[in-house]
Amino acid sequence: MADTAVVISAYGEAERIGETVDGALALSGVDLVVVVDDGSRDAGATSRIAREHGAIVVRHPRNRGKGAAMETGAAAVAAIEAREGRAHARFLLFLDADLRGSAAAAAPLLAPIRDGQAGMTIAVLPPQATAGGGHGFVVRLARDGIRRAVGFAATQPLSGQRCLTREAFETALPLAHGFGVETGLTIDVLRAGVRVLEVEADLHHRVTGTDLAAQLHRGRQYRDVALALAVRSVPANLRPSTWRAS
Repeated sequence: MADTAVVISAYGEAERIGETVDGALALSGVDLVVVVDDGSRDAGATSRIAREHGAIVVRHPRNRGKGAAMETGAAAVAAIEAREGRAHARFLLFLDADLRGSAAAAAPLLAPIRDGQAGMTIAVLPPQATAGGGHGFVVRLARDGIRRAVGFAATQPLSGQRCLTREAFETALPLAHGFGVETGLTIDVLRAGVRVLEVEADLHHRVTGTDLAAQLHRGRQYRDVALALAVRSVPANLRPSTWRAS
């Protein structure tokens, strides 16, 4: 039975997105893949290739960040379901655009959602083939912040490979900005009483390197995770709406 939609946020992923969509569509129970092209500057290549491999594509005219792309993808799934007259919302499986064929190994994320064991699952990935140049400072920030906020010891707090029920997803709206989305999502669903399970999945993605661009990327990650944690340290009714970047 088709019960799951895959949402993939993509920015400049023409080289990898086709294989990732193929892997997602190979998953049992998946009948819909939505790729959100988050303002890629590649002359439409990411969008075109995703469509050629069977995805529905929604495009942001400018880069808005991962959190916004995930919201757009989930909204697109809901709109499709409304047109279908579907009685029950699909589960939402979020995957990174650079998984290539390993996306087909995301099945362990689905089983606990389908049988009601959890409202959200988070993939724990094996060691990746290429070592990055980071020192784990962003991971430590996210892990320590989640533990302080909700007492949850996250193995891989920045893992973007997650499956949720629609109800669990909506408890976390609006999502945290940019690369803070995973940290914010974990805190928000746990505060809403949703059960979260970490599961091992043989997924492999591109690891950030050591050059200047990679270091700037880590700096943006740190900024977004820190913002997500700062917002969630304040009671919800006292949070200024301007704290969420657009």
